[in-house]
Amino acid sequence: MVKKQNDILSEQVKAIPPSAIRRFFDLANEMKGEVISLSIGEPDFVTPWGIREAGIYSLEQGYTHYSPNQGYMELREAISEYMIRRYSLSYKPAGEILITVGGSEAIDLVVRALLNPGDEVVIVEPCFVAYKATVVLARGIPVTIETTADNSFKLRAEDLEAAISDKTKLVMIGYPNNPTGATMSRDELSAVAEVLERHPDVMILSDELYAELTYTEEEHCSIASFPALFDRTIVVNGFSKAYAMTGWRIGYACGPDWIIGAMNKIHQYCIMSSPSTAQYAAIEAARNGDKVIQEMREEYNRRRRVIIEGCRQAGLTCFEPFGAFYAFPCIRGLGIDSDTFCERFLREKKVAIVPGKAFGSCGEGYVRISYAASLENIQEAMVRLSTFVQDLKNEGKDNR
Repeated sequence: MVKKQNDILSEQVKAIPPSAIRRFFDLANEMKGEVISLSIGEPDFVTPWGIREAGIYSLEQGYTHYSPNQGYMELREAISEYMIRRYSLSYKPAGEILITVGGSEAIDLVVRALLNPGDEVVIVEPCFVAYKATVVLARGIPVTIETTADNSFKLRAEDLEAAISDKTKLVMIGYPNNPTGATMSRDELSAVAEVLERHPDVMILSDELYAELTYTEEEHCSIASFPALFDRTIVVNGFSKAYAMTGWRIGYACGPDWIIGAMNKIHQYCIMSSPSTAQYAAIEAARNGDKVIQEMREEYNRRRRVIIEGCRQAGLTCFEPFGAFYAFPCIRGLGIDSDTFCERFLREKKVAIVPGKAFGSCGEGYVRISYAASLENIQEAMVRLSTFVQDLKNEGKDNR
């Protein structure tokens, strides 16, 4: 007798839920042009022309073949120069940089290269939805640290110390944070670094995809910049967010040659190489894209202020995010959970946002609102948000 389909699937696949982000994205698509989407983390900007032109030129020159598994040396050299210029981090192009299909592949490769079944991975939540899923798929055990709005969703040293055990193989950190927009200063990271220094066998994955999108006078600080941690930190970054290159699918990982080599072995078998045309575009971005980053960052900052003010005028508590392009307002006290809030907001007011629970259980009671959308759409969405929140409050009065 043929087994039921569900019995054939692996336990790891059955253990992970579908992405809640994609669910709301798909719901919005079903409603077609009616919806203002503030759900997905994708810049509304078109990739800057100079970067597109570099990709087009590569096609005209016939660069349509496989690249080396690790990525073109010219791109790895450009990334090496960029990391030194922007963050004073030095990585050798030959063995310490790997070009991946987006930052998501890089995260997956780190986890699979390091974990044995039963190894524990400390994950700081709320967080990017892929963190926990990649650990489960690799037969690891996620150990979550819940951050709160009371401390601006920052990782506290004492919480990290309490989470690390003899089984901990990896700590995953993502700042600026998706979904909260939280950032951590060098002084705040130094306390975390002291904890990690006391656990020399624990590796660190630092997801820095939003490193260029910070809105404070102090620039982004990487945990890899602490000398004692450099040789066991893998920095994951990419071109999607800062350069508006989501569709090009180019990310990268920087770290010790032994872990980059192990990641490349998996990459060889599963992906082979990143797209050649996209790599040539990324070379232009890494070498000459600082100005366009600044221009887009200034516009995001303008939108950020409108979103925060709009949430507060709607009556929602919202700590001020200083990174990425997300706000994470609190909806507690309105009488519904975050899933219901987002689904009703979409269906009744035609605005798509994402429930906070998608990013970890401690995200319940919050919603993620992306400001990677036009200012006009954001302003209209904030008007609709204010009306929707008032509707919910009136329902609560009627039910008393």
